[in-house]
Amino acid sequence: MDTKRKISALWKGVLLALLVSLCSAHLALADDWSLKDRNGAQYKLSEQKGKWVLVNFWAPWCPPCIAEMPGLDALQKQRKDLLVIGVAVMYGKTEEVTDVIRQHSISYPIVMGNEDIASDFGEMTGMPTSFLYSPAGKLVGHHYGPLTQNEVEQAIARKPAAAGLFTP
Repeated sequence: MDTKRKISALWKGVLLALLVSLCSAHLALADDWSLKDRNGAQYKLSEQKGKWVLVNFWAPWCPPCIAEMPGLDALQKQRKDLLVIGVAVMYGKTEEVTDVIRQHSISYPIVMGNEDIASDFGEMTGMPTSFLYSPAGKLVGHHYGPLTQNEVEQAIARKPAAAGLFTP
């Protein structure tokens, strides 16, 4: 095989591997997941049928993450059709996470996450990152950056103003 054909075959292999990797990352987002919060309670997507589910990845050193927490907590308290699950990532000690939860009186479940849990949901380019699931258990999309209570409510109500908020 000549050099041009070897390079062409190599690039085809690289592109195929990239495509497979992207597809498998997307499939991980669509799969049923199970998360255990810091108190030992288990949350499985398939068991949340009939509820909207917002999985919010955050870090204790991230000011925008902490700024959005009161709004997410208010949503959790006000809406019986919504479950907010916070997943703490990129922390050094558990106390960093519990201090933030205590300081801001967060009542929604918090998972002590890690890179494996984060990678199950897909690539995250920044913090916070949120994934919204419909009451049918289907991924509506993900959002990079902080969210307000109003933005999440608009996305759930499927208001046109929120159409681009969560991207597939």
